[in-house]
Amino acid sequence: MRTPHPRLQGIAALALLAVLFVAATVLVSTGIRNARLDLTDNRLYTLTEGTRKIARSLQEPVTLRLYFSREASAPVPFLRSYAARVEELLREVASASEGRVRIEVIDPVPFSEEEDRAAELGLQAIPAGSSGEKIYLGIAGSNSTDGAAAISFLQPDREAFLEYEVARLTHQLGNPEKPVVGLMSALPVGFGFDPATQQATEPWAIVAQMQELFQVRNLEIAATTIPPEVRVLMLVHPKHLSQATLYAIDQFVMRGGRLLVFVDPSAEQDASGADPMNPLGGDGRASELEPLFSAWGLGFNPGEVIGDDQLALTVDSGGQPVRHLGFLGFDAESLATRDVITAGLGNMNFATTGYLTSKGIEGVTVEPLVSTSTLAAPIPAARFAVPGDPARLYDGFRPTGESYVVAARVSGALKSAFPAGSDLAHLAATKVPANIVVVADTDMLADILWTRTQSLLGQRYMQAWAHNGDFVLNALDNLAGSSDLIGIRGRATFVRPFERVEDLRRNADEALRAKETELTAELQATEQKLSELQAGRQQQGAALLSPEQERELDRFQAERVRVRKELRDVRRGLDEDIEALGMTLKVANIVVAPLLLTLLALAIARLLRRRRGAPARTP
Repeated sequence: MRTPHPRLQGIAALALLAVLFVAATVLVSTGIRNARLDLTDNRLYTLTEGTRKIARSLQEPVTLRLYFSREASAPVPFLRSYAARVEELLREVASASEGRVRIEVIDPVPFSEEEDRAAELGLQAIPAGSSGEKIYLGIAGSNSTDGAAAISFLQPDREAFLEYEVARLTHQLGNPEKPVVGLMSALPVGFGFDPATQQATEPWAIVAQMQELFQVRNLEIAATTIPPEVRVLMLVHPKHLSQATLYAIDQFVMRGGRLLVFVDPSAEQDASGADPMNPLGGDGRASELEPLFSAWGLGFNPGEVIGDDQLALTVDSGGQPVRHLGFLGFDAESLATRDVITAGLGNMNFATTGYLTSKGIEGVTVEPLVSTSTLAAPIPAARFAVPGDPARLYDGFRPTGESYVVAARVSGALKSAFPAGSDLAHLAATKVPANIVVVADTDMLADILWTRTQSLLGQRYMQAWAHNGDFVLNALDNLAGSSDLIGIRGRATFVRPFERVEDLRRNADEALRAKETELTAELQATEQKLSELQAGRQQQGAALLSPEQERELDRFQAERVRVRKELRDVRRGLDEDIEALGMTLKVANIVVAPLLLTLLALAIARLLRRRRGAPARTP
């Protein structure tokens, strides 16, 4: 039998490789779709163990429907890329759930039933240019018991918390009952009675919002037991608590209960007034929780209020606007961006707030959530006991140059503040890692600092102008979730900067700044020389420059042209370096990679040809 021509054998080998490549692509996309190899930095496409546990622990099937307007989003390429990222994450969750989570991707085209359904499910759309079309990018979830929940719109700027939001939605559908929040407060935050007006008082706006999302159980401030169904205990302004109450709170945390506590060195909403017998040295309106804080590695000085000259708010004092060192407006730069509680919040208002410190106990982590600027310093709380001119607070005020923590998350293995215990069920340490959020201010809960409330036809309407309420609800929502959900923190984003390009630009900018400094120095020196020459002129009032001045001016102008040329050369060099880097990457992608594949294919073809042409061995 005649052997085929070597060239024909090579062509046949290449054709076979092409067929194998197509077959492998089809096999990967269909037969082994769930196989993954994450080679990205920060393991971007790898789910955290918390998300996997939530997906695997579902007791009933859950369906997550991704609504994304593919056609309408064509002019917004970055949104299409982000939608692909969301879909990939959802499929990873479905894969980890072992069949408990089902994914559907729906394109709600305009005037379709899918668009009407998306609106009914609470999804929001953004306008797409001047055409009037809308873009949906949200997730609507449902379970087998007609439970429903949704993420109205997935904002690309919150991509770091995308996995958390999806895991939270999945956990919510798997656990549809509202979690129970126990509320213990020494301040009148709930329904009450005003003896002055002889009328019932409405609850604070924050409590009204809490009742929409949680089952709120009001507990006496002197309660000695915490009901077992309480998942989160919200403790507001603890003051003069008995040992039995402190022990109940301590053991609640030791059993794995979550705690959101608000303390204050000078609670403006505390109507009890100054207490001359106050052993803390404050103004009689200070919170007290030292035995527990000390055991848990947290420091709080009830005798000091933090003043901040940078964050001070302007208040009305006798008809005049005055900056108040004790009334602070925290902006986005003051908030932790990597914690889900504070990420995305813009501004929060505190009044006569204290500060928190870490005692450095091993195994206990104190993570700042809200911090002051470096223009801050402690002020004795006694100075706020009697209202006066806020301008007097500046007397003797000297910023320390340090930033103070006014809200923090405390987590880790905590030890009981009562080592001896009092019953057989006593726990000397936490059963699971604790999670506590502490805020050194109670006034931030008051309506006056963050919302306006109006009544219309017997209904209350709230209009928030600060994010105090969002902070509290975020904290409760995060603490009320499972341990797995709390463990999911902010992730890296899939949009990465061109680090090499940034390095080139940064180096060039440094060179530019050096040249600009040189030019400025030469300009100042020349102007000084011209002034000296002008002062020494013999003819006063002459309008013409002397020959010496003309030569000096000509020298400076020539020098300025030279420096400007060097500046242009530096900028041109930056562009050339960036273009050279881009050309290198293009060559690597367009030429080098295909060339390597071609050489590999030729090597395989040559190997096959040699094997076929080798003579058969005789036994």
